[in-house]
Amino acid sequence: MTCAACVGRVERKLGRLDGVSATVNLATGRAKVSHPAALSVADLVTVVEAAGYAARPAEPPARPGGAADTARPASGREPVDEPSASGEANERRERDRLLITALLSVPVLTLSMVPGWQFRNWQWLCFVLAAQVAVWGAWPFHQRALRGLRHGTATMDTLVSLGVTASFAWSAYALFLGGAGRPGMDMPLSLLPSASGDVAGVYLEATVGVPLFVLAGRRLEARARRGTGSALRALAELAAKDVTVRRGGVERRVPADDLAVGEVFLVRPGERVATDGTVVEGGSALDLSLVTGESRPVEVGPGSRVTGGAVNSGGLLEVRADAVGSDTQLARITRLVEDAQTGKAAVQRLADSVAAVFVPAVIAVSVTVLGFWLGAGADPQAAITAAVAVLVVACPCALGLATPTALLAATGRGARLGILVSGVEALERLRKVDTVVLDKTGTLTTGRMNVTAVTVSADADADAHARAGAGGHARVGAAEVLRLAAAVEQGSEHPLARAIVAHVRRQADGHPLPRPVRFAAVPGSGVSALVDGEEVAVTRPGELGGIPDDLREAVRTAETAGHTAVLVRVGGAPRAVISVGDTLRPDAYRAVEHLRRLGLRPVLATGDREATARAIAGQLGITEIHAEALPEDKAALVTTLQGHGSRVAVVGDGVNDAAALAAADLGIAMGGGTDVAIGAADVTLVREDIQALPDAVRLARHTLATIRANLVWAFGYNLVTLPLAAVGRLNPMVAAAAMSVSSLLVVGNSLRLRAWNPSRPRALGHGPGRTRTATSWEAAS
Repeated sequence: MTCAACVGRVERKLGRLDGVSATVNLATGRAKVSHPAALSVADLVTVVEAAGYAARPAEPPARPGGAADTARPASGREPVDEPSASGEANERRERDRLLITALLSVPVLTLSMVPGWQFRNWQWLCFVLAAQVAVWGAWPFHQRALRGLRHGTATMDTLVSLGVTASFAWSAYALFLGGAGRPGMDMPLSLLPSASGDVAGVYLEATVGVPLFVLAGRRLEARARRGTGSALRALAELAAKDVTVRRGGVERRVPADDLAVGEVFLVRPGERVATDGTVVEGGSALDLSLVTGESRPVEVGPGSRVTGGAVNSGGLLEVRADAVGSDTQLARITRLVEDAQTGKAAVQRLADSVAAVFVPAVIAVSVTVLGFWLGAGADPQAAITAAVAVLVVACPCALGLATPTALLAATGRGARLGILVSGVEALERLRKVDTVVLDKTGTLTTGRMNVTAVTVSADADADAHARAGAGGHARVGAAEVLRLAAAVEQGSEHPLARAIVAHVRRQADGHPLPRPVRFAAVPGSGVSALVDGEEVAVTRPGELGGIPDDLREAVRTAETAGHTAVLVRVGGAPRAVISVGDTLRPDAYRAVEHLRRLGLRPVLATGDREATARAIAGQLGITEIHAEALPEDKAALVTTLQGHGSRVAVVGDGVNDAAALAAADLGIAMGGGTDVAIGAADVTLVREDIQALPDAVRLARHTLATIRANLVWAFGYNLVTLPLAAVGRLNPMVAAAAMSVSSLLVVGNSLRLRAWNPSRPRALGHGPGRTRTATSWEAAS
């Protein structure tokens, strides 16, 4: 395929089959086809071949377990991409054709446009050189034009082939029969067509200039298009090629495709993690910047989940493989990026519709221009020149490249920033949304219970010092209270208990917790045990009347913040209050404020109780709150907002968000969420940073603006140049250069998206409720 007319023809041919819809991408040379099961892949390939193009099935995804699917598709063809050696050979042939065409063309262009260098019979030397360019140099255009003629279609190659043939045939006629071959004939310099009888025969610069500029433009364009599609190649390079595993007590290096789920593999410093898994032993920091866009290294240890493609920056890790092949996060990211690059903007579909009739219309215009000029008594040279210029200048390359190149660059840049978009339709909807419904847990918050504050009673502190003066031990400070509480909570599976134990273990630098004795659990109340000779109980605060004032205030503060408070008693006396809760993501306030600045209305919808929801909303400055919302309530909220004329995006991460994600105009899933939520979403934010949400909105707006600019240029270029060519004010050689430059400008404009960075507002304040105050345990540490 070479232009938008090719794209339109393939789509129309496939679309004529019952139940078939197809989207064809000029920049990638790929088609995404939906078809009934009764139609085989071989049937689809046959239809494409009947349209005059070659086709083969794309490579199937790898099977879980790493091995490629060995089943051949229904077409009977090998489901593999073209071998790289063949691709390199084809590129060398194109390069050689361009170089030889340039060597043959430069003397013709020079002699034709520099009168002082025109020696006796120079036109015959130009004719010999131009004949080779017209036949061999332009052969790819002639070949594709003839193939299209056999199938009753016309494309850009038809226009180029007709233009070269017409200019060369007219020049040959003039040289042999029109008197232009006489010795000593001179041709003055002119970038505009001339009807002078003195130069009627020597018009060979257009014959060589058209294929030279088009071949050069296509080569530059192909290189630029490879740049826009670099994201998929970069993702492919992230996959580890081989991995060290322990089998039978022996370490061995095996291909990564041989790794099986449940197998333990080693990741040494500097190596890539071979696949998604769980750390069994060791600790290190992983660089996830190339996989998820996470800028800071992530510390991992036993029990931590790791992602394939991450780079180990520190110590040795032993990892148990949880997913391999097409089930890994890297494979899912690659599929999402690849699928996104096959879409089309609504305005591009209009452009393709125009391109479908554009080439036949241009041929008709060219014939009309020729007839008009001849009928008006103009010199045949001028008539031929105007007709050829119309053919050459109107090639619809830019129309076909306007969307796919921008989409390739944008989806690649988005993937590097941790933003995966399902397609251009999602980008269009993302640009148009005006209301964002935000889930709380796992979206605005981390989704993990953490110790948020520890308040030690002043009375208990004084009592401890008194006991120390009497020969006892003073146990003072948040760290000691946490150690005792964690020792007791080791025996509990309650989420609050796990949060306290995990917090202490992170602070303990590997030191073991004391073993509790006489552990007892009271359902609905708490746990107690003997630790280091002290009776320690971690319970619900219950009635606040029997505890000191400072602890009573700590309980109220925790409840106001939407957190859960537990009371720690040592020796039967209330000693401290530990506040446990889900904490806001670090950039949550800034992200919500940026959404407001982008003109979007934030709405909080959560299944949590009213007090917790209002505490979180107060910190973020969100005024519209829907608490204690069931999954069906969230979906109903979306429908209500849409009924009021809002275009709604929903951001969530859990199974309970899936219905709302599907009902919304646009669903956005957090990458750390469930597969159900990700499957129902149109956009996935891979990196653990809510700031990716406003970044995604900005990227969508910037991408659609780029696509519109590309299409305005592509249409505007033809609106300006076609009339100039028709009235004889455009030399065919200049027309060929202008046509190539037009395509290059579209691709170059799209390439700017590869370097796009979010231009965020100036640094914001902490916002409502964001002022940090050191709690007693922060001060102690």
